[in-house]
Amino acid sequence: MEWLGWTLTIIRNIQAFNAGRDPERLVIKYRNMRSSPFIFLRGTCHLFYDRLPHEQMLDRAPLTWLCGDLHIENFGSYKGDNRLVYFDINDFDEAVLAPCSWDLIRCLSSILVGAKSMAVKRPDALVLCRKFLDGYVAALTNGKARWIERDTAVGLVQNLLDNQRNRSRTQFLDSRTERKGKQRLIRVDGKKALPVSDKQRNKIITFMDSFASQQPNPEFYQVHDVARRIAGTGSLGVDRYIILVEGKGSPDRNYLLDLKQALPSSLSSHLTIKQPNWQTEAHRIVALQQRIQAVAMAFLHPVVIGKKSYVLRGLQPSEDRVTLNGTKQFHLVEGVMQTMGELVAWSQLRSSGRNNSATSDVLIDFAHEKKWQQSLMDVAEECAAQVEQDWHIYAEAFDDGAFTN
Repeated sequence: MEWLGWTLTIIRNIQAFNAGRDPERLVIKYRNMRSSPFIFLRGTCHLFYDRLPHEQMLDRAPLTWLCGDLHIENFGSYKGDNRLVYFDINDFDEAVLAPCSWDLIRCLSSILVGAKSMAVKRPDALVLCRKFLDGYVAALTNGKARWIERDTAVGLVQNLLDNQRNRSRTQFLDSRTERKGKQRLIRVDGKKALPVSDKQRNKIITFMDSFASQQPNPEFYQVHDVARRIAGTGSLGVDRYIILVEGKGSPDRNYLLDLKQALPSSLSSHLTIKQPNWQTEAHRIVALQQRIQAVAMAFLHPVVIGKKSYVLRGLQPSEDRVTLNGTKQFHLVEGVMQTMGELVAWSQLRSSGRNNSATSDVLIDFAHEKKWQQSLMDVAEECAAQVEQDWHIYAEAFDDGAFTN
């Protein structure tokens, strides 16, 4: 079958963006993207910004530090470097300085596209978008950056944080590893982990030995096992590992770390705004994560291995997200959307006035304006419709073998 015009451009765009990735994990990414428009949206952040309409009012929105890939699956719980559990934005691979409207449009589009997978009808999806915007505007108007942890959470977010609090380290380790006597090994199941080659294992062990020698407690980082990690959608196929280390003692006080290659932001080609001169892409990601989140994730470090930079952090289970699919009580979903809007506003206030980002006063003034909100919704609806259309093109191309390695 032949694809003409923009159809062919979409196929080539996706293939070019993913060129050079680990073939085994890239097969998983392409297959996952075929399953629904929402997962396609998650896997094609680069395409979303290629397609983003440039509405003058929204392009002139205040500059803020963005997640860049803001969608409803990029909010979740995690353990901070103070060992407390928080609910926040948790993915910063694409983070840059850009108009605050860009994150808002992408998240609203994700609500509209994801509505089908949540069994939410279109009128109710628009209600959820309004709840997200209401939470954002109210929090921005208030002008004070807050955060969500167990004692301040409500509804589905509170349930998530309570479940994580009640999960023991042994339970978490047992879900990802197998005990061999007094030792553990990572469970290589083809779903969350794949085996590494001897060369890859040696590379990681050599790096961790060097990294550990610079830490206060080198024994903590003694490597017991390494595997290739399967996680996320957009980043599937980049160099990424699960590392099992000694931690505070074997076998039940081991720790799992996540080591992920850092690539340039998908938004880079669309930016006309001068960005800081980051030492590496990993330094960009870590600096902006620390700037945007209320409390940074545990073990968060930018590191370099050979000519590539990586982000090292504590392993955050992909399951630690609010489950919206199948939720019977619509008001609980509304509450989550409002919380997500608040978190976005708090992140922008927290990072305001840094490296040419808008000040809090400018953001508060923006929140008091009314015209941009309807413009934002109009663009989000246009983007959501475009994602659906692009997914159908992708699905047809996938079925015809265009994405067979």
